[in-house]
Amino acid sequence: MNDFAQPLPDRSALVIGGGGGGIGRAVSRALAAAGARVAVADVDPQRAQEAAHELGDRAVALAGDVRRREDVDGFVERTVAALGRIDCLVTVAGGQVAFVPAVKVHEMADEDWELVHAMNLRYVFWAARAAIRAFLRQGGGGSIVSVGSVTGVMAAPTQAGYGAAKAGLASLARTVAAEYARDGIRMNVVACGAVATQAAGSSGDERDDVPEIPMGRLGRTGDAAAAVVYLASPLSAYVTGQSLVVDGGVSVRGPFA
Repeated sequence: MNDFAQPLPDRSALVIGGGGGGIGRAVSRALAAAGARVAVADVDPQRAQEAAHELGDRAVALAGDVRRREDVDGFVERTVAALGRIDCLVTVAGGQVAFVPAVKVHEMADEDWELVHAMNLRYVFWAARAAIRAFLRQGGGGSIVSVGSVTGVMAAPTQAGYGAAKAGLASLARTVAAEYARDGIRMNVVACGAVATQAAGSSGDERDDVPEIPMGRLGRTGDAAAAVVYLASPLSAYVTGQSLVVDGGVSVRGPFA
């Protein structure tokens, strides 16, 4: 029977983008609280070190750039070297790149499209491939969770590159699920709505007066982190290839709501 209080005892998790002050840091904390050893990977070495230090001696810090395949492969290799194995991969790094303009499709530059995909989809493929290879070497079994966006299941006006990349995560998860189910390897996506984070330019305000969201508030980093722990752990052992939408009801609100 699964331990609902601590569902990841002695598991080893790699969180790419786990050092940031928003969802990434919340995910790293939640996995550690669930019993996992955590490798915190971030482009900023100081952020990675601070996050790992906060989690104690069961965490390690890794630094690298998700735009470089060798760095992404290295995250998995270094996790196995430091923690003995890898059981969970969580990809959080990404987002709508700050200096990519919000424009319609006919105005979007090639380089902006490529950059958004590099930061949100391409590296996830690299990381998933490296993790799957490690899972298979270990004898099978393992979970991959990618933090996506509700823009991957809805239209994304002026954010075509971002929406397409996040939709790509869902397709990748379905394919991984179909190809590796018999190996005990699962992949799922947490599709987040608007979340109050410093990384998103918010003060982290948890006010409850957001009328355009059916639940009346912005999402909190803990909402996303709880969904990640569920999908990373044996609590969701029979769930694979799915996108769990965590958006306060935005994606299911009808046009006349």
